[in-house]
Amino acid sequence: MTHLISRLKTALATSLVLQIVFGMLAGILLALYSPSAADSVAFLGTLFVSSLKAIAPTLVFVLVTSALANRQPGSTGAMRPIILLYLFGTFAAAVVAVAASFLFPVTLSLHQAGNSVAAPQGISEVIATLMLKMVENPLAALASGNYIGILTWAVALGLAFNRASETSRKVVHDLAIAVSDIVAIAIRLAPLGVFGLVAGSIAHQGLEVLVGYSRLLQVLLGAMLVIALVVNPLIVFVLLRKNPYPLVLRCLRDSGVNAFFTRSSAANIPVNMALCKKLDLPESTYAVSIPLGATINMAGAAITITVLTLAAVHTAGIVIDLPTALLLSIVATVSACGASGVAGGSLLLVPLSCSLFGIGNDVAMQVVAAGFIIGVIQDSAETALNSSTDVLFTAAACRMERQEDPRVATADNQA
Repeated sequence: MTHLISRLKTALATSLVLQIVFGMLAGILLALYSPSAADSVAFLGTLFVSSLKAIAPTLVFVLVTSALANRQPGSTGAMRPIILLYLFGTFAAAVVAVAASFLFPVTLSLHQAGNSVAAPQGISEVIATLMLKMVENPLAALASGNYIGILTWAVALGLAFNRASETSRKVVHDLAIAVSDIVAIAIRLAPLGVFGLVAGSIAHQGLEVLVGYSRLLQVLLGAMLVIALVVNPLIVFVLLRKNPYPLVLRCLRDSGVNAFFTRSSAANIPVNMALCKKLDLPESTYAVSIPLGATINMAGAAITITVLTLAAVHTAGIVIDLPTALLLSIVATVSACGASGVAGGSLLLVPLSCSLFGIGNDVAMQVVAAGFIIGVIQDSAETALNSSTDVLFTAAACRMERQEDPRVATADNQA
């Protein structure tokens, strides 16, 4: 018994990333050799994601409220460049997706009509929906996972508590710590969750489900890799004038791997919070920027919307010019910022971009259906890019601000 406990402690001390990779491999093997057994353990994945989704809204609410309630003057100076990085990165992703779609045009065989889905019919509807979410009842927002509403109320309460007594602010801070401790326990269960998620997905859909849409998947993943390994590092290098890849690769490893399997930017918020703490970033900044990034930093979603829209355009034989392609990039950027932070959220915005080219809902929803078919990998890669970039841009902005601080620069030079 003592030997078993010792081995268990050793396993728990192993890198969480290695544990997740082991869980993934175990899930693949179980699904290939015993689909029935894999189907039965899929509950572990559902339980893990559900636990993160349950705690994430409360975590966001208390952390943002605490960060703003206890902030000191000038402590959130990095927020403006972070927001600009989020928006610029999402637009750059849309532009890369346009270029990839022109270089490697994809046409689809659209035979069946897509399922009836309530997709937005215009930019005005997306903006109206966002504004309505902002003023939703705070309890309803927490219950439904409406992060726009949660952020709105958290910011309002945080600013109000900033003028409260020190005792009240400390209570809010202690509450944030308590919720963070609960989240840490849930994160330790990630390897089991990944094991169940992978086993269940492969057991139900199989590896061959992606064969028919391999070219579309290649364009999507190729564009995402260009953003993750070329464009994002270039942006970080311009900001810091240092080799960006150690930071880029760490964000992909510690944040992207987990997000790949949970397929939810919202569920990965606790993981990103923990990574920011390990990177020694100011909590007053990342407690706001990470939840905000899960809502508006959607490079992967912009790529998905753009590539699938242009697949519909090429299938319909429509020829578009450069200005129209740039307009599509802007629309994809705005639409991606309104995409839900859960699995498959970006696909429902494809009909909106298709409407730019006069493509009706019948055809557009068939493209959405194709997106759901390849969603096993597409949505996982999209979420990994979105979520890891939240940490990357937050870290880049904070480190840039640190370099520009004369006191820090002097201390670094003396060292």
